Amino acid sequence: MIEQQNIEYKSSWRDEYLKWICGFANAQGGAIFIGKDDDGNVVGVKNAKRLMEDLPNKITNILGIVADVNLHETPQGDYIEILVEPQPNPVNYKGEYHYRSGSTKQELKGAALDKFLLQKYGRKWDSVTIPNVTVADLKQETFDFFKEKGIDSNRLDEKSRKDTPEQLLENLNLLEDGLLKRAALMLFYRNPEKFATGAYVKIGFFRTDSDLLFQDDIHGNLFEQVENTMQLLLTKYTKALISYRGLSRIETHEYPAEALREALLNAITHKEYSGGTPVQIRVYADKIMIWNEGQLPANWTVKNLLQNHSSRPNNPDIANAFFRSGYVEAWGRGISKIEEQCVAAGLPAPIFTNEGSDFWVIFKKDIYNPDSLKKTGLNERQIKAVLYVKENGKITNNEYQKINSVSKRTATNDLTELTTKFSIIKKIGTSGANIWYEIVGQVGQ
Repeated sequence: MIEQQNIEYKSSWRDEYLKWICGFANAQGGAIFIGKDDDGNVVGVKNAKRLMEDLPNKITNILGIVADVNLHETPQGDYIEILVEPQPNPVNYKGEYHYRSGSTKQELKGAALDKFLLQKYGRKWDSVTIPNVTVADLKQETFDFFKEKGIDSNRLDEKSRKDTPEQLLENLNLLEDGLLKRAALMLFYRNPEKFATGAYVKIGFFRTDSDLLFQDDIHGNLFEQVENTMQLLLTKYTKALISYRGLSRIETHEYPAEALREALLNAITHKEYSGGTPVQIRVYADKIMIWNEGQLPANWTVKNLLQNHSSRPNNPDIANAFFRSGYVEAWGRGISKIEEQCVAAGLPAPIFTNEGSDFWVIFKKDIYNPDSLKKTGLNERQIKAVLYVKENGKITNNEYQKINSVSKRTATNDLTELTTKFSIIKKIGTSGANIWYEIVGQVGQ
């Protein structure tokens, strides 16, 4: 048996292994076997009976916890089993905080340690109170803006218009024992970067990944960041098609404005503000990529997020204020709302990825139209086939032959080019009538 997330094998005892016990106690618990090799085979441990007396005392005196220490006698030799339960409070080894992640042990430092300690005490980053800042230091104009948005969206009733900033903060649960929470400063303070480095949005227009043409940094409180970022995205970084219906001017944006706003709000509410890195938006001719530093809840994947349509924000007090202001349509609908609006606008569904602490939402234009496809080097038959797949979801070799009036050999050659040379479609299935082709991504991606 090889080592697993909750199991560690050691052939002999060293006091430094107390760090591994500390790591298990701070995570999901686990077991350490002393007297087994890395494959779980018994090799025996010397002085097992003395260790049975020493280990419980060392664990208690140095780590401050109690662990079960059991002796197992076998023909191959004696080994010791140390069972560690997950602890409700942080455990440290001589001032160091260790954590078991996967099959490795990490020492927590800096922002990771801050986050761990807050979670152990049942708090989020944005719920911590900050001394020496008063309600009078907050921006009255932002309170007025918040009330107008909330009343317009029916999240606040009309009488809220007369609420004082203190009453609003109390209703939003942003005051604790007379002190402002971090969330209140992020939402209503003039310069939240004074309390959180990197609490702003950076946006840039790129010709290629390494060729930045121009950029902007958007500062201010979070409400101002959302409004000003959206203004820049829709007027400076993307184009709008102007049309008229009677005397009414109609602007059709390249990407649905509400989908972009929802993705921006998700980035802001999920962002790890202790990390010190701003939300970043990369705009290209054919896509927009929105990034924030942040991780999904434990044991979650992007697939879980999409299936459950739940945002599970890292900063719930900030998220609640956005909801009460009417920015967020409904709890847990952010992901599905973005997808629905993109599809309704004739765009590909956005891509959501989470690797490590990198969370991306990627919007792509629909470039599967005749004019764009002609620029890729496809022949007329292939263009016709791609449009067919766009309309019907897939195409078979027989269907290719029929819509283009060509032989099976020509259809096969054309489809192979679309698959390997242009990487526009992918082959599904293995043989005969069970093979079809679907679009895999944007041209040139």
